[in-house]
Amino acid sequence: MKKAKVWLVSLLSIFFIVICLAKVFAKSDVETKTTVSIQKTKEEVVLYTIHRGSYGETGQAIGDLYALAGNKGISLRGPACYVYLNKTNQVSSRHWLTEIRISVSEDALKFAGTLGDMTDIKKLPEREVAVAVKPEGQVDPCFIYEHLYVWIIQQGYMPAGSPREVFLTNFETDDYAMMKTEISIPIRRLSVDSD
Repeated sequence: MKKAKVWLVSLLSIFFIVICLAKVFAKSDVETKTTVSIQKTKEEVVLYTIHRGSYGETGQAIGDLYALAGNKGISLRGPACYVYLNKTNQVSSRHWLTEIRISVSEDALKFAGTLGDMTDIKKLPEREVAVAVKPEGQVDPCFIYEHLYVWIIQQGYMPAGSPREVFLTNFETDDYAMMKTEISIPIRRLSVDSD
């Protein structure tokens, strides 16, 4: 019974925070015209590395990851993406952790556990995600992330993992503002336990 009361109080707190955020960011949502959809990702094998430092310093890590794929004969299946493992407003940029992923063929799993301390191959399960697109020309994706989190709660879901950003265009320019990206957050349905 106590567990149910704590859960209910937590749920109500989240609800009131979302309502407040929705009012604060309502104007921003109109300005950015962010459209959110729910998609189901497919099972996927990825070659990944963990980068510590600011996003502007990831170029070498990405280059090394592509070179490793080439040297090992690993077939690429999609564009690079970042998974943001911590919140940038809580730690300095030298401590930001980013998982840099490249979708690869299933036969790359034979290299799992052999590529080093911070680099490996793994298989990701299917997941439901909330998705929005950052258009080319938008410098700061902050409003998109804010809109996504508010939308997720309003639709009866909750975040269930770290946000991921797939680079769709102009990745080679090194100019984030000119890149079109797809931002997704894993989600799961809110449910009420009957304890």
